[in-house]
Amino acid sequence: MERIIWRRQALNLVVMVLASAATLFGLVWLVWLLWTTVTEGMAALSPKLLTQMTPPPGAEGGLANAFVGSLLIVTLGTLIGTPIGILAGTYLAEFGKRSKVAETIRFVNDILLSAPSIVIGLFVYELAVRTVGHFSGYAGGLALALILLPVVVRTTDESLRLVPATLREAALSLGLPMWKVVLNIVYRAGATGIATGVLLAVARISGETAPLLFTALNNQFWSTDMGTPMANVPVVIFQYAMSPYDSWHALAWAGALIVTAFVLGLSIVVRVLLRPRTYR
Repeated sequence: MERIIWRRQALNLVVMVLASAATLFGLVWLVWLLWTTVTEGMAALSPKLLTQMTPPPGAEGGLANAFVGSLLIVTLGTLIGTPIGILAGTYLAEFGKRSKVAETIRFVNDILLSAPSIVIGLFVYELAVRTVGHFSGYAGGLALALILLPVVVRTTDESLRLVPATLREAALSLGLPMWKVVLNIVYRAGATGIATGVLLAVARISGETAPLLFTALNNQFWSTDMGTPMANVPVVIFQYAMSPYDSWHALAWAGALIVTAFVLGLSIVVRVLLRPRTYR
């Protein structure tokens, strides 16, 4: 018996050492990437980033038009994907239950969750860009909406299924129709989880580059017309990082730092929303 216990303890120690080593290996590269982004990005930060537009080759400038373009495209993608995702998640959790239709929707949603973003960009390119004949901010927003949609569907479905069934039963026993129960009781109980899912989805699409390369592309000039090619931070970072100009490299690092800080800020908000609350 003691020999068996000793073997189990030795195996447990080996597994713990390997797991800790793997974790440390991943953390080293993560810290290195973050440190490089912060140091290089901080050196390139200046008020010009928010007041000047993307410069021509070899010149200095800012990312004002790229920030505005990203804001418009991400907002459009959020406005398109969020209501559809919440409604689809509500159907799965409250009305579809374990029906074959619901299981099919969940299966397709899981495929979309794991689909490469570049594939979604190519799909929207064929659907919207080639049909219209030019790149546009609308196409970029549609591509981001397709990336955001499955995340919102999954989190909404799981959040609503965590709501105790007794709340629904109590409301239904009072004679309320199901749609009022969902709207006034289930949504309120699952609001934190739904909001968390939306924020996580926004954080994911904020740094997507590949879909925007095939849809919104880029624009060196100030433009708020969503029907034309539109500047955006991820594509500008990609193009400037590949350029031979030091001034463009500095702007790329600054843009990368701001995008990283934005995603980190959203992640902190999500953690705050998920923090257990105590009631007295």
